[in-house]
Amino acid sequence: MDKIRIVLSLLLMLLFSGLADAQTQADMDKKSCDEYKQSDAEMNRVYQQVITKYKAEPLFLEKLRAAQRAWMVFRDADVLSRYPAIEPRKAYGSVYEMCRCEALTELTRQRADQLRDWVKGAEAGNVCAGSIKIRDYTGQSSRRTKPMRRTLGQKTF
Repeated sequence: MDKIRIVLSLLLMLLFSGLADAQTQADMDKKSCDEYKQSDAEMNRVYQQVITKYKAEPLFLEKLRAAQRAWMVFRDADVLSRYPAIEPRKAYGSVYEMCRCEALTELTRQRADQLRDWVKGAEAGNVCAGSIKIRDYTGQSSRRTKPMRRTLGQKTF
């Protein structure tokens, strides 16, 4: 009788904890890989914004394209280093595809954030901005920076 109560209690706990609603591994793989596809699309959208914004700067665009190609090689190599087995599905099990897509998503979101710096622009006075255009006081980016004015009491210099 006690065994029946324990089993029933465990079943009820599973039901109410949400574990009974667990997705299949295929569902989790699809969700994870769909998130990667979305992050990749977002990164490509930001990349195109950078290209549009800097269209008058061909040397920068050449270097950016080279950096993007190198980043893709890095991304793929990084994921392979996380899962180096010759047959990763056998080595890491059924979660491999989900984990691979999660790693791709993480790296792709980081790259999108890096690219966004060129879209947003840098703060005035950032001497290390390099090719990132400086935002003017209206929030727009421009190559030239407005001189910074400092006030001391009533005197502006």
